[in-house]
Amino acid sequence: MPIRTLFGSTLPAARRTVALGLALAIGLGPFAAPALAQDTTPPATTSQPAQAQMQAPSSAQAAVVPTRQDYSKPRSHFINPVAPYIGRDVPEPSFANTARIDQLMRNGTLYLSMNDVIALALENNLDLAIARYNLSIADTDILRASSGGSTRGVASGLVQGTPGGGVGGFGTGASGAGAGGTTSGAGGAGTGTGGLVSSTLGTGTVIDSLDPILSSSLSLGHLTFTTPNTVTTGIPNVQQNTGTVNFNYFQGWSTGTALNVGFNNGRNVTNSPFTTINPNLTSSFRMTLRQHLLAGFGTAANRRFIRIAKNNREISDIGFRNQVSTTVSQIQNIYWDLVNAYEDVKVKQRSLDLANKTLSDNKKQVEIGTLAPIEITRAQSEASTREQDLIVSQTNLQLQQLLMKNAISRSLTDPQLATAPVVPTDTMAISDQEPVVPTQDLINDALGHRPELAQARIDLTNRDITKKSARNALLPTADLSAWYGGSGLAGDQNPLSPCGAPAPPCVQRTGYPQAFSNLFTGNLPDYGVGMSFSIPIRNRAAQADQVRSELEYRQAQMRLQQLQNQVSIEVRNAQYALQQNRARVEAAQKARDLAQQSLDAEQKKYALGASTNTLVLQAQRDLAQASSNVVLSTTAYEKSRVELDRVTGLTLDHNNISLADSEVGIVTKMPSAPGVTPRTDLTPDQQQPQQ
Repeated sequence: MPIRTLFGSTLPAARRTVALGLALAIGLGPFAAPALAQDTTPPATTSQPAQAQMQAPSSAQAAVVPTRQDYSKPRSHFINPVAPYIGRDVPEPSFANTARIDQLMRNGTLYLSMNDVIALALENNLDLAIARYNLSIADTDILRASSGGSTRGVASGLVQGTPGGGVGGFGTGASGAGAGGTTSGAGGAGTGTGGLVSSTLGTGTVIDSLDPILSSSLSLGHLTFTTPNTVTTGIPNVQQNTGTVNFNYFQGWSTGTALNVGFNNGRNVTNSPFTTINPNLTSSFRMTLRQHLLAGFGTAANRRFIRIAKNNREISDIGFRNQVSTTVSQIQNIYWDLVNAYEDVKVKQRSLDLANKTLSDNKKQVEIGTLAPIEITRAQSEASTREQDLIVSQTNLQLQQLLMKNAISRSLTDPQLATAPVVPTDTMAISDQEPVVPTQDLINDALGHRPELAQARIDLTNRDITKKSARNALLPTADLSAWYGGSGLAGDQNPLSPCGAPAPPCVQRTGYPQAFSNLFTGNLPDYGVGMSFSIPIRNRAAQADQVRSELEYRQAQMRLQQLQNQVSIEVRNAQYALQQNRARVEAAQKARDLAQQSLDAEQKKYALGASTNTLVLQAQRDLAQASSNVVLSTTAYEKSRVELDRVTGLTLDHNNISLADSEVGIVTKMPSAPGVTPRTDLTPDQQQPQQ
């Protein structure tokens, strides 16, 4: 059968070469290679140049986000016998923004509600896109551990590459390094997180391969040697032609049991006249069953990496939930910063308008001679200062718009998005009465919902697994073995034999089939049982690992308690900040009202000649500052509400965010953020309906 037909016409040349090599290696043995099914894996698409890949398509071309694949499952032999030996292709990442951005664009302006920005962040934010890979990476550890291999480790930290909207207050730790959020993570050997070492995590006895291993060796040889005594050999030069075909099968189990089956075949042809059978055909097999009795006994020692890998997968799930919560909190803060920037521009514009009006009034009074010309200079100076404040505020607004667009998109190379102004359609809704939740209730919520605590508890479980396996590794090695086998011999009477000695009774003048059948007749059995022991004198390496695993377990217990204390402080601090900022809002609003009243009174007095231009300008400055304080305090209050949700671990619940949507990057259920209200100064066309 042609190779191209055998392996499928769609296989790339490199794959056909690998498959051909495997088929030849297997086909040379007595086991016939089964017909190979066509590879169902689509060929990898041709990679574009790096520069072309970075040029993302426009927002109109929606990013297609596939359902996340489960890499914890291996490729099966049944569909394609060579599939386990062919690498998987991971889809190229998409740098296109989802169509939701285009749906929210009106006349070149991007109108965003709080729910819109959260949905866009779940679909496009690069921090989430990077962290999403950690879930599949953790799946590969489960697949690796299922074969008996050690875990590679998972990332459990945060990816924080999106600028703006700082998240976290008192007591928050630094984010992890690396693309996945940490340099390694829970389960990684030789590394640590949070200042904790984890070099003994997963230590213990060597685990046998839980994947069956089939090996074979084939050889052809020729040997010629000179004999010093022709009396014993009959000829001066002895020649031998040998051929061997050997097979071996090994399988380990998680109980500490291993099966080894060897099947050896040989053919020997010589010119020696004293060899009774020539050619000489031999065949033998031995099946050996071995069981660890001390070190390496039982599933606790041999399934430890599987348990750790599954726990690490849960750590990755919790870590991704933490990433979503942190990113959503950051997006909300960026949104409030954007609202603050717009409000600040309004305040600065009103202040400038008021200063310009004062300047115009002063000019009129100077013209009619009721005011000294110096007052025009003072009014011009005040107007210039207000104009400078407005320019700074407008620049800050442009920056906040850029930060928002960066946070909700994968690429800013789309010209329409890059130049589009961003207008928030929601504003802050401050209730008349702030609900008071007992501090202890908030702390209990945090202790039950904070992802960091859940990760620390699972990590403690992993260390307990390691602690037990390290104790098992202290034991000497004691193995019980049992074996059974047989051998067969066949061949022809040596025609070169000078004596014509007959062949042994058990050997008939037949070929290899007779030698193979003799394996199972019981005429030449090979069976027995045995014990083997290995006792390391002093055993210092195992002692060190066992003690270290105990110390690291106790250290992790202390770290968990420290995290609980830290969470309690963060909750109290967030509650204090919320109460403080609520009081600041009320005080700032009163101060603004009083400043407005003072300005009105000063202007009336000035009109009656009972005040001076300097006092009027000072009252204007006081009003401008008071108005800015209202905007700042209101923004701080909204951010403190966001922070309280984060430190209690309730961000996703309070914003009605689907974690399943977050994992695949497609929002099917719109979030519902609390504490916001639509702006009343926008037209119905600008109030974009949510998709």
